[in-house]
Amino acid sequence: MGLRTAPKEDLQSSVADLVYGQTLRVPGDFLPHPTAPWLPHEQHTSFRAGTEAFAPVPTRQHNIPASWVPADLGSARYVFVRSKLIHLRNLVTCHIFLYVVFLFPIHLFSASAECNQQFLENIDFQGTDIMFVESPDAEHCQMICTQHPTCLFFTFVRPDWTQDTRDFSCYLKSTPTGTPNVQTLLLGVTSGYSLKSCDTSQCTNTDFLGADYKTFFTADYEECQRACTYDPNCQFFTFINELFTQQNMRYKCHLKFSWPVPRLKVKRFQGVVSGFSHRIPTVDPDCRIKLLPNTHFTVSNVLIMDAASPEHCHAFCSAHLLCAAFSYSSEDFKCYLKTNWDYLPSEAKDGFTSGLPMRFCQPDSRWLQTQFEGVDFLGSDIRFELMDDPDSCQRTCTEDPHCQFYTYLTEDFDSSSRRRRCYVKSTITMPAPPEVAKLDNAVSGFSRRNCGSV
Repeated sequence: MGLRTAPKEDLQSSVADLVYGQTLRVPGDFLPHPTAPWLPHEQHTSFRAGTEAFAPVPTRQHNIPASWVPADLGSARYVFVRSKLIHLRNLVTCHIFLYVVFLFPIHLFSASAECNQQFLENIDFQGTDIMFVESPDAEHCQMICTQHPTCLFFTFVRPDWTQDTRDFSCYLKSTPTGTPNVQTLLLGVTSGYSLKSCDTSQCTNTDFLGADYKTFFTADYEECQRACTYDPNCQFFTFINELFTQQNMRYKCHLKFSWPVPRLKVKRFQGVVSGFSHRIPTVDPDCRIKLLPNTHFTVSNVLIMDAASPEHCHAFCSAHLLCAAFSYSSEDFKCYLKTNWDYLPSEAKDGFTSGLPMRFCQPDSRWLQTQFEGVDFLGSDIRFELMDDPDSCQRTCTEDPHCQFYTYLTEDFDSSSRRRRCYVKSTITMPAPPEVAKLDNAVSGFSRRNCGSV
């Protein structure tokens, strides 16, 4: 035991590290320090706490082929199922059987077909992270995981977490098997599963930071929530109650919004072609976007973000309730949302395109059919497949109900092993606060427009 756990100076690791990838537990780990007073009940408690941290590593199944579900299956009433029956004495010819298709939700074909709504307190689904977002509670984290196209389970860091500043973090996770590889005991976290296979409030002492577009005073948080529910632009809120330390801020209701337009990071890169899904219909051709080339509005910015084109920047400005105008830089793909409602000075500037939002008609969306050569939409990958050309990649994205945009690596891409890859991508567009923090005597929550009653 000692030889296996002793570190080798030349290798800078022990034999156990090389074989198992981690150190071994030796009997001395469970015994009290020689200088510490020994008490039987404390030793018993320490021993149980140490052994409870052990968790068997689940077995893995590799090389699982991806399931393919025909698009017509959702509307078909009957299907033919081909079955090859092989016997020892002779080969029976292929039989075709007729089955009735019951129109259950298509997500029954997901990796984890069972509906598991249980929350696991103080259990961490270690590793296999896809991404993390801010979330007010485990229920909201679960809904974000459910909307994310590849998330199968999650771990949420609760407000009582004390080890660092990661409280209110929601870690989205996935594995090929659909189940966590490792489950460990960890205080201050809650884990659970996506509700994709299932038929599918308020947070006290929590502040949803930022994303405000309107503030006023209400008698209680119920009235603030009703105001959010009946305002079509509001998706969540924060109410400051009568116990808040700053007296002049008490009873204040903050209405907030979340982006309905996919946000993405854009970078110029040779050998790639990017674009958007074509599922979004072209609407109201008379409501055309009016752009001002070589023009820059010089008023202050309310927000700066990446956009693929001036039309994409226009969509952001139209969605942001505080945006009075915008300017777009084609050099670095930056979209500048402007906030001055009193006057709008401008200057001539090469490489900039400016415009005004549209909120009373749905503008023509044919710009989404543009392919952007030499432009990479970074991150947000669902998966990749090998394709012959960017058009095939675009069709794949359009046919995938989860895909919002894509990036295709052409034959000119610098890494030959990654050429011809089509990355289909998606971002979360459900209401999600940009940041969540503890705040005494504040109440935050969501609009109830999608609930059964308000």
